[in-house]
Amino acid sequence: MELITRTLLLGLALSLTNAAPAHQDEPAPKDGDAALPDRCEGIEFDAITLDESGKNPFFFKDGYLWNGFYGPAKPSTMFFKELDEHHHLGHVDAAFRMHDHIFLFLDDHVFSYYNHTLETGYPKTIQEVFRGVPTHLDAAVECPQGECITDSVLFFKGQDVYVYDIVTKTVKTKAWARLPLCTSAFRWAEHYYCFHGHNFTRFNPISGVVNGTYPKDARNYFMTCKNFGHGGDHKAPKCSEVKLDAITTDDRGRIYLFTGLNYMRVDNRRNGLHAFPITRGWKEVTNGVDAVFSYTDKMYLIKDDQVYIYKTDAHYVLIEGYPKSLREELGIEGTVDAAFLCPNEHTVHILQGHRIRDVDLSATPRVINREIPLPLPDIDAGLCGPDGIKVFKGSQYYLYESPMVLATSKIAPVPQNITSGMMGCED
Repeated sequence: MELITRTLLLGLALSLTNAAPAHQDEPAPKDGDAALPDRCEGIEFDAITLDESGKNPFFFKDGYLWNGFYGPAKPSTMFFKELDEHHHLGHVDAAFRMHDHIFLFLDDHVFSYYNHTLETGYPKTIQEVFRGVPTHLDAAVECPQGECITDSVLFFKGQDVYVYDIVTKTVKTKAWARLPLCTSAFRWAEHYYCFHGHNFTRFNPISGVVNGTYPKDARNYFMTCKNFGHGGDHKAPKCSEVKLDAITTDDRGRIYLFTGLNYMRVDNRRNGLHAFPITRGWKEVTNGVDAVFSYTDKMYLIKDDQVYIYKTDAHYVLIEGYPKSLREELGIEGTVDAAFLCPNEHTVHILQGHRIRDVDLSATPRVINREIPLPLPDIDAGLCGPDGIKVFKGSQYYLYESPMVLATSKIAPVPQNITSGMMGCED
C-alpha cells in the first residue's frame, strides 16, 4: 500500500498543474530521414494501441510507427519483424491490447504478440480467432469488464461497430450514428477515442454517445508538436501545499483519489495515473467531495450534508432517489472530514472534527452505534488497507495499525511528510 500511495501522489502532482510534464517539441525528420512521416503535419493514423507494458502507445502509419507521445517515426518491423516476413507489411488495419497480448490486423489475418514475440500458430485468419468479425477492418479497441459489461473488443468497419464478447465469443452489431468513421480507436486512461483524420472524438464504449465538444485536434493532446498543445511547461506544486480531499478503494481493488474538482483512478501501478473531472465519473457531483467510501458494490460520495450513492457497474449510475441527507442515510449531522471502511467489514468510520462516529451499514435504520474522541482532529482523508489506516492531514500522513489504535492513541505516530521523492513536488 505504501508504494501504491506514493505512486498515486506522484500522479497527483502532475495533474494539479493541469498540464503535461515539460517537454521539447516533436523533432522534424532530418534530411536523411526525408521519407519518414511526420505526425505533426496532421496525418491520419492506421491503428493505435498500447505497448505490452501498458504505458506507451504505438501509433501506426503505413509501414511506420511512433512508440510514445514524443519522438520520430520508426519502421514497424523494428518492433514487429514477423509482419514483414509474412506479408511485406505496408500498413496495419487495426490493433488492440488485452491481457498483455497485442493483436494486429492486416487484411484478413490477425497477428498475436506476447512478450514481444509472435505467438506460435500466428498469423491466423480473423475468422479463426474472432468468428463473425469482418476482414479489412478500419479500427479496433479493447473494452475490459467494468468499462463494458463483459470483456469485449469493439471492431469498426464503415458505419458498423462489431462488439465481440471475449467470454461467449459472440458478436453483436451496432450502428452509432453520432460517431464519425473511425480510422483508428484508442483506449487511454479508461476513456475511449475515435480517431478520424488528424482529429479525435471521445465516446462511450457501451452506447457510442459523444459528450462534450468534439472533434479535437490530436496534435494538441496525443503528441508534442510546435505551436500545438493544451498545456505547456509547468511548475511543480510545493509539497507543503498538497492536500487530498478523499481516497478510497472499491470492491474490485481500484483506488480512487480525489482533490478539488478532479479525481484519479489506478487499477494497477503499471497503467499509470491520469486525472479527470469528478463530473466525468459521477456527473451529479459538481462541487468536489468531502469524503468517499465503498460498500457492497456501491460508492458513497459525501459533500456538505448530502450523500450520493452510485452503483458500481460498467459506469457509475446514481441510485434513484439520491442524493439524500446525511441524517436520513447515515444518521449523521454536520459536515464530514473523512470516512473509511476496512475490507470485509460493515462499519464505516466517519471522522468529524474531534470525533469518530461509527455507523453499521448492515443495520436498518442506520444510526451511530459508537462515538469516541479522535486524538488527531481535522483529518482530510483516510484509507484502510492490509497495512493499517492511513490518515492524511495537509501535506503529511499518519499510519495506524487499526481503527481502534487510531481512536485510542494518546500520542500520534511520527507524521510522514509528502516529499519530492514521493510525488515530484518541490520540497
